[in-house]
Amino acid sequence: MSKVNFLKSIHVKFVLIYILLILLAMQIIGLYFAQQLEETLKGNFESSIEDRMEIIEFSVREEMIKERTDEDLTLEQTLRTVLYGFKSDDLNEIRVVNTRYSILASSVIENQSLVGQRSTNDLVRRSIIGETELEQTYVDEESEERIWVRTQPILAAGGEVLGTLYVVAEIENVYDQMDDINAILAGGTAISLVITAILGILVAQTISRPIADMRRQAQAMAKGNFSRKVRVYSDDEIGQLARAFNHLTNRLQESQQSTESERRKLASVLSNMTDGVLSTDRRGRIILINDPALQLLNVSRETVINRPVTSILGLEEEYTFEDLIDMKEAVTLDFSSYEQSTLLRTTFSVIQKETGFVNGLIAVLHDNTEQEKIDMERREFVANVSHELRTPLTTMRSYLEALADGAWQDPNLAPNFLNVTQTETERMIRLVNDLLKLSKMDSSDTELSKEMVEFNVFFNRIIDRFEMSKSRKVHFERHLPKEQYFVEIDPDKLTQVIDNIISNALKYSPEGDKVRFGMTVEEGFLLIQISDEGMGIPKENVDRIFDRFYRVDRARSREMGGTGLGLAISKEMINAHGGVIWAESKYGKGTTIFFTLPFEMDDGGEWD
Repeated sequence: MSKVNFLKSIHVKFVLIYILLILLAMQIIGLYFAQQLEETLKGNFESSIEDRMEIIEFSVREEMIKERTDEDLTLEQTLRTVLYGFKSDDLNEIRVVNTRYSILASSVIENQSLVGQRSTNDLVRRSIIGETELEQTYVDEESEERIWVRTQPILAAGGEVLGTLYVVAEIENVYDQMDDINAILAGGTAISLVITAILGILVAQTISRPIADMRRQAQAMAKGNFSRKVRVYSDDEIGQLARAFNHLTNRLQESQQSTESERRKLASVLSNMTDGVLSTDRRGRIILINDPALQLLNVSRETVINRPVTSILGLEEEYTFEDLIDMKEAVTLDFSSYEQSTLLRTTFSVIQKETGFVNGLIAVLHDNTEQEKIDMERREFVANVSHELRTPLTTMRSYLEALADGAWQDPNLAPNFLNVTQTETERMIRLVNDLLKLSKMDSSDTELSKEMVEFNVFFNRIIDRFEMSKSRKVHFERHLPKEQYFVEIDPDKLTQVIDNIISNALKYSPEGDKVRFGMTVEEGFLLIQISDEGMGIPKENVDRIFDRFYRVDRARSREMGGTGLGLAISKEMINAHGGVIWAESKYGKGTTIFFTLPFEMDDGGEWD
């Protein structure tokens, strides 16, 4: 089990969640606080202005309805004096406009030239006509600050409209105060997050430390080590989990020993079983089937599980599941096809509880027609493996005996003997690995991790790697189209195929020769070809080079480190991708390996 990435660890996730929750809570609180504070400040500001406007309106109304003599000051003069008395930092201007929209007075000295002129302000007109209080907020173009404008009708005692007050207030100070408060709130949030992160790390350690111990214990248990125990840090739920984990370890150790004993017995039985076996539940549906049965029936495991046994064996027209339960004699099943004949001898056995209740059925399939062929192929396979292993083992034994006889003390011979022994060991490891790959393919356990790949880029990258690392003076020629062709492949497995073909081409190409790479399109498939100018293959042997352990020149292939399985593995992998692979060769003039892959045309840049 690989080490957990730091960013994916539960420690980091806990701290991040902790910080995010605190941040979310503070943002919600801050947003609500800022919104309410803004409304409060604006409300207080507007209420303050409105209260002063009430006083101003009263003073202006008294002056407007006052009877004047020639000795008194004019209305404009008295209004100007009144307005000057109400000047403040937050009131930019106060105007008095009569019902004829004529400006009677202004609190701004610079705007005295407007006195007597007609006001064109729409807010003033609507306030006088509608006898209502109006307000408006806008941004001043010169100062780029927000301005609040309010109008209030001046009403006489009988309700007659004498005019209106027009007040311009600077509300930007309210927003400046909000910015200052938000800055303070942001600073407090940052400090809180830092403190929260520190506390979160400390708290997370109390949770992640015992979990990490349990993870290491689980890894040790997966390797068969049950001696390690988890340390108990506390008496809380995690501490109880640690104790339960230690108890589980002891129970698993006991069960593992018992299971291992039973496993050896079962493995011994299964290793000597050559017949196909399938098992059903009490309703006659297949719940277990071994690989020989899948091969004999020529089906996949996914297509037979949970299906009726009578349907899989082709007996639904002749027998029911109840008939098979009572059947004592073996049944011969004919699975012959046009290409070959296949007869399966099938015997049935009932699975019953002690009470007599039928739990299911076991069917054993024996292939009579192909038994001799299977035995012959098995003997040939064992002979090939034995032959391939015997040569390196014999060599290793000879060199090891020489080392044991004292050659290890010779500084000239010992390194060479050890190098040969290591080389032969690596050959056997490669052989075993190739056998394991083929075994997985034969048992349908190979899973392809497919992804969409632009094949030109993929193919060129592999060729570049060989061109940069090749040790022999062999020239590469590429005849590849410029168009983009997308294929859905398993890059790792197809890389193995191309690596194997190019490696063979380099092995059998003399110094100074060429290896050519080509690609064409034929009826929805990419046709890839890799050619060399080596010794070639005799015509009668071309079709056999994809057989397991087959070599045209066994001695030379073994000297070059081959196992005879590379092309067999390549064939299985190409078939798994929905393509085919074949070879063309002329003895003495070189060999060309062809293989096909289904492809998709570039659909307008959807793929990079």
